[in-house]
Amino acid sequence: MQDSDDAAAPFSIDDSPIARELADLTSRRKVLDGVSLAFDGPARVITVSNQKGGVGKTTTTVNIASALASLGARVLVIDLDPQGNASTALGVPHTADTPSVYDVLIDEFPLADIIQISPESDRLFCAPSTIHLAGAEIELVSQVAREHRLRTALDDYLAGDVQPVDFVLIDCPPSLGLLTINAFTAAHELMIPIQCEYYALEGLSQLLGSVRMIQKHLNPRLHLSTILLTMYDGRTRLAQQVADEVRSHFTEQVLRTVIPRSVRVSEAPSFGQTVIAYDGASAGAVAYREAAVEMARRGQNNNEGAS
Repeated sequence: MQDSDDAAAPFSIDDSPIARELADLTSRRKVLDGVSLAFDGPARVITVSNQKGGVGKTTTTVNIASALASLGARVLVIDLDPQGNASTALGVPHTADTPSVYDVLIDEFPLADIIQISPESDRLFCAPSTIHLAGAEIELVSQVAREHRLRTALDDYLAGDVQPVDFVLIDCPPSLGLLTINAFTAAHELMIPIQCEYYALEGLSQLLGSVRMIQKHLNPRLHLSTILLTMYDGRTRLAQQVADEVRSHFTEQVLRTVIPRSVRVSEAPSFGQTVIAYDGASAGAVAYREAAVEMARRGQNNNEGAS
């Protein structure tokens, strides 16, 4: 029989995985609270796209936008998805009679006429989508300069805006139709959210092939600048394997930050909010804030290197 002296030491709550996780989260929040960034360069126009559905594309768009706004940047989200989920998450009205991106693409409305301020922040703006955008793919076919409609409107807006924005994030539908082509043609950078699951890289080669075609024929300035790993579950070996594989293929583009699976991130849109506003202390919000800081700093370093 084992002596009581040989018995294991009593379990301490402070040593539990939950306690360690909470301590790590607290430490990361303190680091973020001390971050100071200056936004004084030209606007970065980033399209967020992945033809595979369910990878956190819209969630990433609105939460990165909100996180950048919380850092002091002025951010415009252009909702090019007919479902209008980005507009919903930003708390912006997008009923059928709301002036929207459809009016910009089809009727050549000035972009400034449809932009709304999100109730979340006076530095966060949205060009909303409405149900009419669902028919835009067909209507654009007969339009002059159909691939350049968004780029023309955005260039006019950025050239004439009294208070220029620092970031433009374009949320695309999960397809490679004319709406997505308009987004690619208007953007400087491409950001791809990739889900840490088995089919993560499925369709990515086709997406990158489309990007090369856009670069060759419509927009030579477009480049893949950012890949963000989403829905990461650190308890599974598969998530780590997927992350390692993506990093091995795209060493320079993948952010160090990964976005964990989070109930709070999933809940926030139902309240018409991003997770940054809904629960800014949660693990998902902290991760998106870290990703935003990393993106902003990468852009600053690239601008310094180019100057």
